[in-house]
Order: sequence, then C-alpha cells, then structure tokens
Amino acid sequence: MKIEHLAIWVMDLEVMKDFYTLYFKGKAGPLYTNPTKKFTSYFISFEEGCRLEIMYNPNIAQNMNDTFAEQVGLIHFAISVGSRAKVNTLTERLRSANYEVIGEPRTTGDGYYESVVLDPENNRIEITI
Repeated sequence: MKIEHLAIWVMDLEVMKDFYTLYFKGKAGPLYTNPTKKFTSYFISFEEGCRLEIMYNPNIAQNMNDTFAEQVGLIHFAISVGSRAKVNTLTERLRSANYEVIGEPRTTGDGYYESVVLDPENNRIEITI
C-alpha cells in the first residue's frame, strides 16, 4: 500500500498552486470544477511519491487551529529534496521570498535533517533530505 494523495482545503487555489509548483517543482494537473458543489481543485504531482490535492469551496470554514500551537490531527507533511545542501538552499530561498521559517535546518534526534516552513496559508511543510 501507499499514500496516493493528501488533500488541503485552501482559500486561494491559484496562489497555492503557484507556490507548490514554483518552490517544490510540482506539476499541476488541469483545474477540476464542479459548479453544482462550488468545488474546484488541482492535483499537484511531484517527481515521485504521493500527489497533493488543493481544493477550494467558498462554503468551507477557515481553520481555527493556531499555527504554532500543535493540536491533534495532521500537523505537517514532508517533502524530500535530496540533500542537506538542497534543504538549506530551499529554506533560504523561501525565507528570502518572505515565507516564514519556523524550524531552522537541523538534524533531529531521530536522524532526519530538516527545516520547517509555512506555505502561503500557514500549513507546515518539513523540507528534508
């Protein structure tokens, strides 16, 4: 078995699509629209692994979770970039573009080398080897 895709409700579909395609080399599929349900989405594919589905519906309430206070439920997903140097480079690229780095590049206690950044809608992304 494998995880086929993860889905995130978003407030701005195009901004989020552009973020994941520009910084994480994702490839966006065609825009899917269901006018009856007021639903639109993109699937974003990466070089390997599961896809990311970003979805919009004007009737979905905003997330009330605090960005920094971790709570039960999905808290982050990790994207592997291939090397320590690439973790550092992408982290600095995102910082320079004014995205918030909430975890500096480091080796964790379980041996991962990672940083943690927030996407345009404050979802946590671990950038790892």
